[in-house]
Amino acid sequence: MSARELHEDRAKPAEKGSDNHVEVAVVGASQAGLAMGYYLRELGLRFVILERADSIAPAWRERWDSLTLFTPRRYSALPGLPFPGDPEGYPTRDEVIDYLERYAETFELPIELNSEVLRLSDEDGRFVFDLEGRTVTSDQVVVATGPFQTPYVPGIAENLDPEVWQAHSTGYRRPGDVPEGTVLVVGGGNTGFQIAKELSARHKVVLSVGSTQKPLRQRIAGRDLFWWLTKTHLLSTTVESRLGSKLRHRDTLIGSSPRQLKRKYGVEMKPRATDVSGRVVRFEDGSVVEVDAVIWATGYRPDYSWIDLPILDSNGRLRHRRGVTDVPGLNFVGLTWQWTRGSALIGFVKDDAAFLGERISSFAKTRPVSKRAPASAGAAAGTTKEDSATDA
Repeated sequence: MSARELHEDRAKPAEKGSDNHVEVAVVGASQAGLAMGYYLRELGLRFVILERADSIAPAWRERWDSLTLFTPRRYSALPGLPFPGDPEGYPTRDEVIDYLERYAETFELPIELNSEVLRLSDEDGRFVFDLEGRTVTSDQVVVATGPFQTPYVPGIAENLDPEVWQAHSTGYRRPGDVPEGTVLVVGGGNTGFQIAKELSARHKVVLSVGSTQKPLRQRIAGRDLFWWLTKTHLLSTTVESRLGSKLRHRDTLIGSSPRQLKRKYGVEMKPRATDVSGRVVRFEDGSVVEVDAVIWATGYRPDYSWIDLPILDSNGRLRHRRGVTDVPGLNFVGLTWQWTRGSALIGFVKDDAAFLGERISSFAKTRPVSKRAPASAGAAAGTTKEDSATDA
């Protein structure tokens, strides 16, 4: 068998309808999972990418129609394939989806759609994936589900009048779907600001911001912000450095600001929403607004309840270092600030994926022939909030 034939044979996905074993199983077929797949194929490992949805990049398909990345095309590519179009322009949601589909086809990544992992456990030294009607086993795992897992809506939403239209930002598509009248957007991140801007053209919009965000201009001295972040090495500052430990707790607005939103778009700014009664929403400063619609741009929560392995700390947070957990062979990629600010951004996730690829390859070579003892179960759903930046 030639080297090429051996490479192709090792990269074949597990066949459906029976129990199968691969060297590496990747969970999630969006940018993080695809970047991971690129490096696993380069290393000649036999792997499969499991995706619970019926198409790749499902998180992108859940975003509103007009979403535009704040990273230029130059900084929005995965390894091995440039993002098409003007490198200084900003890709739309549909362009990102098209690019990711072409990426998977170009590198012939072994993706299995409609393959939701119901449970991940460890048995006799192998990882076991329970799927609907079948089982897959692997020597190593990369969880690439990213930060956008379970949409979070605060409990006060239950007190809204049933006639008030409401949706999480994942359920918002276009202004025409939102009823006429006053729209409250809750959430002061990039998502909340972008949706508020778009709605302001045909609605009275109120934006509720719970915490202060630092506004950053999209372009400075004729250069895009990410050119400066790259040149100054701020994007490569690690989470373990003194500067990185500070930056990870500072939310930023890219290309937006409260002042611009008020003056240019006529959006009324409010502090944190604290209570709801019928159509009336009360805010932290005691003011109230009567609303006709509410969009909750309130981010996401991680959900690792399907992982029956000890991956969480005493506070329910994922325990890892640069994506490597305490469970030998179990890794994560695409997390917010996994190692740097770019870890969850489409154009920079490749750095962590490349690092994990080398780790996985080394682990495969040094893994003892004897079966490692199975890790004890006991993991529960995570409770921490993930970043809601639109490019992640």
